[in-house]
Amino acid sequence: MANFNEQGLAYMREGKYEEAIRCFSAAVGEHPDDPAGYINIGTVLAAAGEEEKALECFRQALRLDERAAAAYYGIGTVHYKRGQFALAKDMFERALGLGLDDADTHFMLGMSLWRLEMPRLALPYLQRAAELNETDAEALFQLGLCLATLDYVDEAKRYFEKTLELNPHHADAYYNLGVIYAYKDDLHAARAMFAAALDAKPDHVLAGYGKKLMEKRLAP
Repeated sequence: MANFNEQGLAYMREGKYEEAIRCFSAAVGEHPDDPAGYINIGTVLAAAGEEEKALECFRQALRLDERAAAAYYGIGTVHYKRGQFALAKDMFERALGLGLDDADTHFMLGMSLWRLEMPRLALPYLQRAAELNETDAEALFQLGLCLATLDYVDEAKRYFEKTLELNPHHADAYYNLGVIYAYKDDLHAARAMFAAALDAKPDHVLAGYGKKLMEKRLAP
C-alpha cells in the first residue's frame, strides 16, 4: 500500500491528478480500512475542484478513524476555499488538536481567523507558521499584514522585507512597505516602493495611486 500512496503523492506533486487517484484507489482496494487512501483521494479531488466528492472522501476517512487529523484539515481547506471561514477555523482547530502540528495547519487556522477579522487571535498561528517554515514567502507576508493591522509597524516592515528576500517580485510586499514608509514620512522611499510594486505588477491600482500621491507631495 505504501508504494501506491507514495506513487500517488508523486503524481499529485506533478499535477497528474487522474494517475494519482488511480494509485490512491489501488491503495484503498488493498487496505479499505485505512483512512490514508481516502484522505489522499480527497486531497486530489479538492485540488481538482471536485469539492463535494472530496468532502465525501474525507468523511469516509473519519468514519474509519474519527481522530484522522488530516481529514479534518482537508475538510477545512474546502470550507476555506468556499469562503466558509468559521467552519474552516473549526476544522483546522480539530486537526491541530489531534496532532497535525505543522506549518500548513497553523497557517490555515491563522488565515481563517484573519478572514474572520480576528487579527489578534490569528497572530500567534501565523507566527508559528512562519517559524515552522521560514522559506514560505506567503506565510511571512501574511504575518506582516497581520502585524501591520495591529499597529506593530516595525515588525511588519521586517516581515515584508523577508518576503522580498524570498520573492523579489512580490508586488503586495513592496506596496505595503510603501505604505509604511509613507506613514513614517519617508516620501522618497515610499515612492520607490510603490514604483517597485508597479514594476512587479503594472496593474497594481493601489501602488499606482500611492506613487502619484508621493510624487505630488514631493513636487516643489
